[in-house]
Amino acid sequence: MMKNFYLVIALLMLFSCNNGKKYHDNQQVELFEEVEEQEDALSDIRKFQRKLNKEFKDPETSPLTDKDRIGFNGLDFFPIDTTYRVKATLVRTPDELPFLMPTTTSRKSHEVKYGELHFTIEGKELVLNVYQNQQLKLTQEYKDYLFLPYTDETNGTETYGGGRYIDLSVPEGDTLILDFNKSYNPYCVYNPKYSCPIVPGENRLDVDIKAGVKDYEK
Repeated sequence: MMKNFYLVIALLMLFSCNNGKKYHDNQQVELFEEVEEQEDALSDIRKFQRKLNKEFKDPETSPLTDKDRIGFNGLDFFPIDTTYRVKATLVRTPDELPFLMPTTTSRKSHEVKYGELHFTIEGKELVLNVYQNQQLKLTQEYKDYLFLPYTDETNGTETYGGGRYIDLSVPEGDTLILDFNKSYNPYCVYNPKYSCPIVPGENRLDVDIKAGVKDYEK
């Protein structure tokens, strides 16, 4: 869970009293960096939530019907929890063949498995496949876009039964930040006119992901 900010500050004050002992210096720097990293993460997640709510309120970008948009006051998010913000190792799979991913309509999404994300949550080593759309990668705006659909143990209760999505970008190296606080629902949850990719069976997580957007209730 998120660490107590004030406890960390108290520890910093304690270490600052030991000026004569140089071995305290590294501890103090590490604590400052940890607090700063935590605050940056919280700011980034809040920015994501504000942006998503703004898109849902805007008639030009909202997936909501006009009727639902008029009464829209914001999406229902889980409390922010950086336990679900993890560093993942990306194992690229360059030899994968493109395939047609089923959607909620007759449309098929032309995807390729770009790689596997390896990470740990609640002490469990987990793996999710990440995909790259074959049409989008030809555009300048989305050439580095990666699509991560997944399901977990909250589906059908606290979250949408069909799973949720996370948007990612191709990293320069072999690691990236995987933040489940940025999980969002497929647009077909809000409006049946949308065609949404169905989460592949291999992207099932046997843990509760209590982060990101909850199920939608009108």
